Amino acid sequence: MSHGQKSEHCKLEQHRQAPRKAQGLVGLQAPMAEEEATTTSSSLSSLIQGTPEEMPAAGTLSPLQSSQSACSSPTAITASPASQSEESSRSQEEEGPSTSQAPPDPESLLTDDVLHKKVAELVQFLSVKYITKEPITMAEMLKSVIKGHKEHFPVIFKKVCECMEVVFGIEVKEVDPTSHSYVLVKTLDLTYDGMLSDGQGMPKTGLLILILGIIFMEGNRAPEEKIWEVLKVMGVFAGKKDFIYGEPRKLITEDLVQENYLEYQQVPNSDPPRYEFLWGPRAHAETSKMKVLKFFAKISGTDPTSFPYWYEEALRDERERAQARAAVEDTTATARESSSVTSNSVACPE
Repeated sequence: MSHGQKSEHCKLEQHRQAPRKAQGLVGLQAPMAEEEATTTSSSLSSLIQGTPEEMPAAGTLSPLQSSQSACSSPTAITASPASQSEESSRSQEEEGPSTSQAPPDPESLLTDDVLHKKVAELVQFLSVKYITKEPITMAEMLKSVIKGHKEHFPVIFKKVCECMEVVFGIEVKEVDPTSHSYVLVKTLDLTYDGMLSDGQGMPKTGLLILILGIIFMEGNRAPEEKIWEVLKVMGVFAGKKDFIYGEPRKLITEDLVQENYLEYQQVPNSDPPRYEFLWGPRAHAETSKMKVLKFFAKISGTDPTSFPYWYEEALRDERERAQARAAVEDTTATARESSSVTSNSVACPE
């Protein structure tokens, strides 16, 4: 593997680690009673790093970190569970192989470098397919990328799907179980991927989802410094071009604002001026707090109800959306009835 490829893979790992670390950096200022804040902070920590009772030991990956880093880092790939727990993996490493144990699962038979290489290659392969909007089949992936490691395809493919969803915001959906054919779609019902009209660049939906999640967990408005604090974890800095996101400050403060996904405004009465981000109207229209919460819960291997404060807020948001839709439907129905009566009066004069 070339030095350039290794550098790019390390960058992907940083991007995948961001959501979990982000959740560890946000949410601590939510407006609630002190007791609730403590509970919620613990919940948020568990969303990022695993449950408080089962915090990973030093040097190991939390559930979201495992999901995020699986696409690039050899160490992270073997630490990320597929069919065995991290605990059992660590135990096996400490105790060494044992003839009395059951045969190792396929993942354990893969070397770090091979699994790392195949996951990265398949991510690149699917990224091209997303750009060209071509369908994908398992047979094609086996022939073009996996090749001599077909028995390990389930392990590799699972990690690739996680990488595509977390880093790029692209979901790999099976459309035909018989032929094992798949399509690539933007997750959370978002319609934006940040790519140029000529198909240049990389999908940027993953970064948008991350920022929407930070805003939600920060009390629906996130200080700009908090956003950059999280992005720093990914190795993404203002003014420094990123191979996925381009120039980050322009993407976040201009492009996503112009697309109406984000609102970027000065904090009232701040001196010197400070700025904050809110969800824009397009974000509210295309996705919801519940969808964002479910996304972060899914990739951390837990359930939205494990985080009661945000879950309750997401439920309130769902109820308000339902009421708003009902009000629009009632207004529309009333307008139609009125229009029908008027038409009949004009068409059938006495």
